[in-house]
Amino acid sequence: MKRPTRQREREHDRTRWGDESQDGETSEDELDLDNLDPEEVVRTADGELIHEETGIIIEEERIDPGPEWRAFNHSERQSKSRVGAPTTQTMHDKGLTTTIDWKDKDAYGRSISSKKRSQMHRLRKWQERIRTKDAGERNLQFALSEIDRMASALGVPRSVREVASVIYRRALNEDLIRGRSIEGVATSALYAACRKEGIPRSLEEISEVSRVERKEIGRTYRYISQELGLEMRPVDPKKYVPRFSSELDLSKEVQSKANEIIETTAEQGLLSGKSPTGFAAAAIYAASLLCNEKKTQREVAEVAQVTEVTIRNRYQEQIEAMGIHT
Repeated sequence: MKRPTRQREREHDRTRWGDESQDGETSEDELDLDNLDPEEVVRTADGELIHEETGIIIEEERIDPGPEWRAFNHSERQSKSRVGAPTTQTMHDKGLTTTIDWKDKDAYGRSISSKKRSQMHRLRKWQERIRTKDAGERNLQFALSEIDRMASALGVPRSVREVASVIYRRALNEDLIRGRSIEGVATSALYAACRKEGIPRSLEEISEVSRVERKEIGRTYRYISQELGLEMRPVDPKKYVPRFSSELDLSKEVQSKANEIIETTAEQGLLSGKSPTGFAAAAIYAASLLCNEKKTQREVAEVAQVTEVTIRNRYQEQIEAMGIHT
């Protein structure tokens, strides 16, 4: 291993001034730099790699990956930057192809002539055509636009769209789309991404913004997750509590009580085999009664998109497990 410059300089100084290592100290020659214990090596704030026991500098050269220019605010940083937008999985070409602006103006903001406008219109048309070279890319373009549309309707964050796009790409590469609708696989990928990212969205909510039925989404989701080996943990009913409570205009006290009911009853095994949305809805209904902020079963059922029968059944099980007498 090549010794760093500073260490060589120190060796030179010791030789020059006759400063030999004292007895009992480890010199660099005695230290095996290629087989060091990682726990004995420390990285300093300056980027130096130091052997903690001996103080020997193993590495001191650090590459700065940042730009060579300085900027002191966002607008200045944007004006000096020489790169485009980052790549994204939500576009079929990952955002790498050129996009012709829709504005009929030149670089100085001046309007262009009618002849130039006609030419730009033809260029835009051909640019859209050549962005997809085959049926596979057209398939991907349509599916990703569907994911983006549904994600916008559901109000989920950007990270969910990215994960859903990656899942759909994997399904396309594994040829799992054959025999299934593009919308069905795209919706299933979005549902899987919501569960992966811990964003609670039920199948009912997903099917409302989709163009396919709930049964097809569930069936396709199970097939995709099994074939791709997606490890999905059971949905925690507590994740639905804040959103449902907010839509019902309930207080924080009700939310805390509902979470307490869910935790206590889940520990007793009541959650096994039950719908998380129905379980959360029943806990919210029970908590609203206990906190004197009564909501009807119909109101809670409409928000949670479950039946009143489901809420009644889960409610009875929960209050019995809690030992509450009504």
